[in-house]
Amino acid sequence: PAPAEAGRAPGPPDGGWGWVVLFGAFVSIGFAYAFPKGLAIFFKEIQDFFDTSYSEVAWVSSIMLATTYGAGPISSILVNRYGSRPVVMFGGLLCGVGMISAAFCTSILQLYICVGFITGFGLALNLQPSVIIVGKYFLKRRPIANGLAMAGSPVMLCTLAPLNQFLFENFGWRGSFLILGAILLNCCVAGALFRPIGARTAPVKTPGTEEGKDALKGNITEDGPMENKPEDEGGKDCFEKVNQYLDFSLFKHRGFLIYLIGNVLMFLGFFAPIVFLAPYAKHTGVDEYSAAFLLSILAVVDMVARPATGMVANSRWVRPRIQYFFSFAIAFNGACHLLCPLASSYPGLVVYSSFFGLAFGMVCAMLFETLMDLVGAARFTSAVGLVTIAECCTILLGPPIGGILIDTFGDYKYMFIKCGAVMVLAGTFLFIMNYYNYRMLAKEEKERKTKEEDPKSVRTEDEGKQKWNKDSTLDGPELEPLREKGGVKNEMNGT
Repeated sequence: PAPAEAGRAPGPPDGGWGWVVLFGAFVSIGFAYAFPKGLAIFFKEIQDFFDTSYSEVAWVSSIMLATTYGAGPISSILVNRYGSRPVVMFGGLLCGVGMISAAFCTSILQLYICVGFITGFGLALNLQPSVIIVGKYFLKRRPIANGLAMAGSPVMLCTLAPLNQFLFENFGWRGSFLILGAILLNCCVAGALFRPIGARTAPVKTPGTEEGKDALKGNITEDGPMENKPEDEGGKDCFEKVNQYLDFSLFKHRGFLIYLIGNVLMFLGFFAPIVFLAPYAKHTGVDEYSAAFLLSILAVVDMVARPATGMVANSRWVRPRIQYFFSFAIAFNGACHLLCPLASSYPGLVVYSSFFGLAFGMVCAMLFETLMDLVGAARFTSAVGLVTIAECCTILLGPPIGGILIDTFGDYKYMFIKCGAVMVLAGTFLFIMNYYNYRMLAKEEKERKTKEEDPKSVRTEDEGKQKWNKDSTLDGPELEPLREKGGVKNEMNGT
C-alpha cells in the first residue's frame, strides 16, 4: 500500500475473490447443517447391528448437532486467534477422521465419540468461520451473499439424501462412512479458498501520538489473529485472556440481548416440525414415499427462498428495517405450524410443506445477517459463538418436548400448535423489542448531537468524531456505507 494508507485495512470488496469465498462458505455451511440430518438413513441397520433401541441410535445425531452448536465459542476464539482459513481446514480434517474412524467402531458408545463428538466438533469449526468470512468480504451485497451461502444447507440435504441411500445399498453403513469421511475432507478445500483479506499493517510509531500506542495494543487483521503484546498477556488472569478473544461485554449490548432471547425462544419450535413432518403424514394415511416427498418439496422451496430472501433483504426499502423483516419471518413460520393441523389430506400437506419451506428459508437466510447488523463486523465473531452455545440447549429440547406431547395426547396436532405458538411469540417479542431498541437508539443519537453542539463542551470536533466511530463499530449498530447515485450514504440500522 501507499505510505499514506499504511495501517489502514481495505474495505470489503463486495465481489472479486469474494465470490470464490462465497462458494467455499456454501459448501462448508451446507455440510454443517445437512450432514446430521442425512445420517438418519443408516440408523436402522446400525440399530440392528449393535442390537440397540432407536432412541439410543438417535443420540448419534443429537450429540453431533449439540456439539456443532455448543462448540461455537471455541470456534469463535480460534477464528479470532488464527483466522478463518486454518480453522475450517482443521475442521474438515476432523470431520474426515471422525467418519473414517466410525467405520471401524464396535460399539454404540464409540459411535457417539467418533460421529457425535469428533465429527460434530469438526462441523462446528466449519460453520462459524464460514459465516464470519462472508461478512469480511461483503458489505453492500452482504444480505444477498448470506442468503446464497445459507442455501448450501437445502442443496446439500437434497444431494446427501439420495447419495446416502445409494451408498447404503451398495456398501453398507461401514463402507458408506468411509466414503462420507473422504467426501467431508472437501471442507479442507473449501477452507483453503478463505484467503485472508488485507491484513492491517502496524503503523510506524511516532513519539507524539498516544492514540497510535493504544491502537497497537489490540490490533486485529480483517481475517487473522489478534496481535497482542506478549508482555500484556502475562499479567492477565484466565477470564481476561478468554475475554480477549470472546467478547463477554456483548451481554451489556441491548440489541444483542434482544436477539439472543428471541432466538433461544424461537429454537424451541424451529426444528421439531421438520423431524415430525414425515411421521405426521404417515399418521394421516399417506404412504412412505409420498411422505418422504414432502421433505423434498420443503427442501426445494427452501433452496429458492434463501437467495430470494437475501435479495429482498438487500433492497433499500427492507435493509434499514431488516430486524422487522426477520421478526415477520419468524411469526410467519409459526403461523404455518398453527395452521398445519387443518391439513388432513395429502394436497393440504403439500401446501403446508411449500409454505413451511418458504418460511424456513426466510428465517435461515437472515439468521446471521440480522446479528451482524446489530453488533457490527468487529464483534460479530464473538457474537456468533455466544449465540450458538445458548441456542444448543433449546435445539436439543425442542424435538423431545414435541415427542412427549405426541406420546401424551396420541395426536400430532398439539406438537404443531406448540411449535407455532412459541415461534409466533418469539416473532412478536423481537418486533416489539426491536421497535423499542430503534427508539432508544434515536434518542441516544439525539442526546449525543445535543451534547456535541453544546458550546460549553470541552471535547473537540475530532474527538467527538473519533468516539462516534468507536461507538458505532463496537457498541452499537453497524454503520453501513451503501452507495447511491449521488455518493455514499450512511445508514445506521434503520435510524
